[in-house]
Amino acid sequence: MTAATGSIRRAHRASSRTAAFAGTSTLIRFGLRRDRIKLPAWVAGLGIFVLYIGNALPLLAPTQKDLAALVPVFTQPVGRMFTGPAFGMDAPTYERFFAAGYVPYLFLLAALMSIFLITRHTRLEEETGRAELIRANVTGRYSQLTAALAIALITNVLVLLVVSGLAVTNGFATTGSVLVGAGTALSGLAFAGVTAVTVQLSEFSRPAAGMASAVLGASFVVRAVGDMAATGGSAVSWLSPLAWPAQTAPYVHDRWTPLLLLATLAVAGTAVGYVLLGRRDFGASIVAVRPGRPRARPALGTPTGLARRLQRGGFLGWGVGILLLGVTDGAFTQAMLDAGDDMPPAFAEMFSTDALLDGYASFLGAFVTVLVAAYAVFAMRNLCVEEDSGRTDTVLAASVGRASWLGSHLAVVASGVVGISTVTGACTGLAAAAVTGEAGVIGTVTAAHIALIPAALVLTGLAAALYGWAPRLLAPLCWVLVVWMGVVQFLGELLQLPDALIALSPLHQLARPPVEDFTIGPFLAVLGVAALLASMGLVGFRKRQVNVT
Repeated sequence: MTAATGSIRRAHRASSRTAAFAGTSTLIRFGLRRDRIKLPAWVAGLGIFVLYIGNALPLLAPTQKDLAALVPVFTQPVGRMFTGPAFGMDAPTYERFFAAGYVPYLFLLAALMSIFLITRHTRLEEETGRAELIRANVTGRYSQLTAALAIALITNVLVLLVVSGLAVTNGFATTGSVLVGAGTALSGLAFAGVTAVTVQLSEFSRPAAGMASAVLGASFVVRAVGDMAATGGSAVSWLSPLAWPAQTAPYVHDRWTPLLLLATLAVAGTAVGYVLLGRRDFGASIVAVRPGRPRARPALGTPTGLARRLQRGGFLGWGVGILLLGVTDGAFTQAMLDAGDDMPPAFAEMFSTDALLDGYASFLGAFVTVLVAAYAVFAMRNLCVEEDSGRTDTVLAASVGRASWLGSHLAVVASGVVGISTVTGACTGLAAAAVTGEAGVIGTVTAAHIALIPAALVLTGLAAALYGWAPRLLAPLCWVLVVWMGVVQFLGELLQLPDALIALSPLHQLARPPVEDFTIGPFLAVLGVAALLASMGLVGFRKRQVNVT
C-alpha cells in the first residue's frame, strides 16, 4: 500500500512538471513565426558587418606598413576604451585588427538583440494581456519563458554559424573565427539570462528591458575602464561580461576558458529567472509597484505634464549614463595629449585634424550626439508602447487632441535631447579643463556638443514622422540610422565609405567645431528638416486610426 501511494505521488509530481511546460513547442513555433523578419534581420546584419569589415580592411591598409601605422588607433587608451584589450597588435594582421577593433561590437549587438527578444516574448506579452489569452489554453506556467529562451538559443546558434562562417570566408583563421562566433552567441545568451531575471522583477516591459540594458551599459563602462588601464585588459576588465569574450583573444591566443564564464552567467540567469517566475503571480512582479498618490498632481492633468511623467525614466537613465561617459572621456583628455606625439596620421584622420585637442573635442561632441540620438529613438518608441497597451486610447477619449498629445511628447523628447547634449558638453568640458588646466577647453567642448544637436533632433523628427504614418517602421529604420551615424562618423574615413552613403548621416551635414568653423546655414537647415519631419508626423497621426498600424 505504501509503495503504491509513493508511486502515485511520483507520477503526480512528474505530471505536474510536464504540465508546467505544456505547449512550449507550440509557443516556440508561434514566436518564430512572429519574428520571421526581426530575427533574420538581426542575424543578417551581424553577418553583413563581418563581411564588410573583412573586405574593407585590405582597402584601408593594403600594405604591412599601413597596418603598422594603424596600430596606435587601437592600442592607445582611448582606442582600447571604445574597442577592447587590443591583443596581438605587436604583430598586426587583418584578422587581428578585425578582432581588436570591431568584434567587441558584435558582442554588444548580440546582447541587445537578446534583451529585446526575451522582453518582447515574456513581460510585454503579460503587460498587453496576450499572455492571459494564451494561458487560457493548454499551456504551463513556465512555457512562455521556456519558449522565449529557446528562440534566443536558436537565434544565437544561427549567429554563431553565420559570424563564424563569414569570418572564415574573409580568409581568417578557422579557430579564431569560431571563437568570435561563439563569443558573440554566448554574449547574447548571457544577456538573455540576465533579461530572464529582470522580466520577473518589473511588472512592465520598459523597466524590465531598461534594467537589463543598464546591466549591459554598466558592463561596457567597466570593460572600458579595465581595458584603458593596460593593453590586454586588467583585473577590472574581468568584472564585465562584455570583457570575457574579448579575453579569448581570437587569432592571437585562442583561449576558450573565458567563454565558460558567459555560459555560467547564461545558465545562472536562466535558473534564477525560473525560480522568480515560480514565486510570483501571473501578471505581477517580484518588485511590487509602488502605490500612487491619492490625488494626482495638477501637472498630470495636462498633455505636457503626462508626457514628462511617461518620459521621465528614460530621460534620467539615458541622461545619467551619457553624462558619466562624457565626464570619463573628458577626464582622459590630458592622457590623449601626452600620447599625441606617437599617434599616426590615421589617428589624425579619425579626428579630422592634426590639432589633437580640437580633434578630440570634436570627436567627443559627435560621440555624445550619437548616444543622444539613440535616447531620442528610445523615447519616441515609447509612444508605440503606449498605443499598443491601449493607454493612448484612454487619453484621447478625454478632451485631448491628437496633435496636442503627440506634440507634447515631441516637445519633451526634444527638450531632453537639448538638455542632455548641453549638460554633458559642459560637464565634459569641466573634466577636460580640470586635467589640462586650460579653462578655455570648457567652452570649446561645450560648443562641439551644441553644434551637433540638430542631428539628434532629426532622429526625433524622423521617429515622429514614422509614428504618424507607419509605426511599425519606427524602431527598425530609426535604429538603423543611429547605427549608421556612428559608423559614418567614426569609421567612415577608415572604411572609405562611398560619399552617397556618408551623406545619409545627419551629422555629415553639420560643421564640427572646433575642427571646422561653425556656420549657421547648415545648422538651421538641419533644424528645418527636423521640424518638417515632426510636422509630417503630426499630420499623419491625425489621419490614421489609433491601434491600426
